[in-house]
Amino acid sequence: MKKSNALLALLLSACFIAHAHAADPSKPEIRFGATAGPYSDQIRYGIKPQLEKEGYKVSIVEFSDYVQPNLALADGALDANAFQHEVYLKKFSADHKLALSELVKVPTAPIGLYSHKHKSLNELKEGATVSLPNDVTNQARAIILLQQLGWVTLKPGVDPVKSSERDIASNPHKIRLVPLEAAQLPRSLDDVDYAFVNGNFALAAGLKLPDALLLEKIPPYYLNLVAVRTADLNKPYVKDIANAYRSEEFKRVIDERFAGFSKPAN
Repeated sequence: MKKSNALLALLLSACFIAHAHAADPSKPEIRFGATAGPYSDQIRYGIKPQLEKEGYKVSIVEFSDYVQPNLALADGALDANAFQHEVYLKKFSADHKLALSELVKVPTAPIGLYSHKHKSLNELKEGATVSLPNDVTNQARAIILLQQLGWVTLKPGVDPVKSSERDIASNPHKIRLVPLEAAQLPRSLDDVDYAFVNGNFALAAGLKLPDALLLEKIPPYYLNLVAVRTADLNKPYVKDIANAYRSEEFKRVIDERFAGFSKPAN
């Protein structure tokens, strides 16, 4: 019995040592930034437990806007963030001269068109108000959906991915577009006829994806991602983050908790 206990203790000790040395010794704590809602929850339930098994301490900082998470990452206050797609990351990094890079894409909640006043898209009336994101890349996503609905058409030669209100050629229903910060869009539902709401803010506000009158079919360049500082891409802790997102354990969490999300190909 004593030999058995001694062997068990030795095995447990070996496992502890293996886990302790699995973590990047230069980075004992990993600080994630994410918008409140599904992307912070993906880290909380699918990523944090895995990294903690590897010996890391993991903290999550939640944000309510799309500006501060990248600035905090670039300044070193964060080690990674999860809230944006590659179009937004590239433009924001270029505009602010930040050296940030994509690490891995993550399951993403689509933009949806919601209404508290109408039960269908067929109830659109002349002069209706439609709120949409005011940041460049997410506004373009909403305008693409407006064009798909036939509510607006774009000027010839305009790249829809870079489109804005100024690129609208015709607006047959005389819709009044109301650009707002993405986080404010759920609150606008009581004041407008329809609102385009980013999936994370919709879920955080208690809206359900299946209740949207229209859901975006997300192309790969609009799938959200984990961003890190470019200089850190090859560091061991960054590779551990990527491995956690690609793991079967994370996939199980997504299937159980985030139904309806668009998933990356790998």
